[in-house]
This record gives sequence, C-alpha cells and structure tokens, in this order.
Amino acid sequence: MLEDDKRYIAVSDLHIGLEAELASKGVTVRPSLVGDMLVELLGLVEAEHADGVILLGDLKHTVGAISKQEWDDIPSFLKQLSAKADVYLVPGNHDGNIRHLVPQGVNLASAKGMALCDTLLVHGHTVPSGMRSNVRRIVMGHIHPVFLRKGSLVNGQRVWISMQARKEALFSEEGLVDIVVVPSFNPHMYATGEKYYRKSISPIIKRVVHHGINTCIVATLDGSVVGDESMLTYVL
Repeated sequence: MLEDDKRYIAVSDLHIGLEAELASKGVTVRPSLVGDMLVELLGLVEAEHADGVILLGDLKHTVGAISKQEWDDIPSFLKQLSAKADVYLVPGNHDGNIRHLVPQGVNLASAKGMALCDTLLVHGHTVPSGMRSNVRRIVMGHIHPVFLRKGSLVNGQRVWISMQARKEALFSEEGLVDIVVVPSFNPHMYATGEKYYRKSISPIIKRVVHHGINTCIVATLDGSVVGDESMLTYVL
C-alpha cells in the first residue's frame, strides 16, 4: 500500500515492445531505448530521493499477447527498478497478461487504480469507481498528449495537461476535481510531429470536457506553459 509520508514518482505509457512492432514495419529506433528509459527513471529516483515509482499502465505494448521483446525486457526492467525503489504497477489497456512478467517484489495493483491520500492514480482508459468520489485529484496517462500544431515552436513535443473540472462529470456529487494527464515516458510514441497512432480519447477526459472545464494548462516537459483549454484540440 502507498504511504502518505513517502515520496513517489509517477510515469505512464512506457510501451516496452514498441520497437519490435516498428521494426516489423521497417521503422528502426535505437536498440537501447528500454535501457535509456531505465537509466532516466533511476536518475529521477535518485534526484528526487523517491521511495517508490508508480507505473500508470501500458508498461507493455502488445495488447493481450506477450511479444518476445516483452518477455525478454520487462522482467529485467522491473527487477532493476525495484532494486532501487518500491515499484507499483497499475495495469493499462495494453497490459493483458502482465502478471506473467511481474517479478516477485513488484506490487501489481488493480486496473481500477490506487489511492494516495486524496489522489487517485489510474491509467485512464476506464471511468473511476463511484467509491472514489472522495478524491480531489486524478493522475492518469493513456492519452500520450503531444502538441500537434503546424508552425508552432513546440509542434511534436510531449506535453502535460492539468485541468480543473466539475466533479459531477465523474461522480454523483458536486465539487471540483483536479486532473493531471501525464505524457508518455516513451519518447517514441510519436514522430516528426505526428503520432504513430492517435489514441481514442479517455472516457474520463471525454466526460469532463462535455460537462465543462473550469481551468486548464498545457505545458511542455520542462514546465513551460504553452496554452489553456483553447489548445486542447491540438493535444487530444
């Protein structure tokens, strides 16, 4: 269980196994991608003095089946990461049969997410349970937000989305809920300003947009604000 007196890093959508799929289509990415992501994540653990890492789903890329690359890379990745910090995995829609790849010592959470105080950590491909109506913040992945606007200096860059929405969009009670959409940790979920594939929008985001958003900030990985709710059309 998560403890509120500890420090955690939350990342999403590593999609380990993407390289093998792209290679089958004649697209080559650097062979050290998984190792590079591990080094970057371990660096964040050290820099932030984190006690734990929360993986917000889509650790693997293949839906349902398990590819050879996933068999080879995911257990080793998790073992090395868990040697430095507690690891929690919230399964996403790509993580079918992920239990076969999770080594002892790694915490496999429910696909419904996990709570830390008043924050709900989910992948984002399903609507949260009404039992979580006490939360004030939702942290999610799934969407892979990338700013796609021709002529913009940040065209093709991964971005964060932070918004405040009406709680009744998701739960049977009034109030406000903050929603943070985490960019894909895998830097190759897009190319030359275009996504390899456009994700179907999260039902969470679809509902809050329909009910109306109070405030919204779109920011690059370094925290530079590049837009508000009027820019959502370029990232969703």
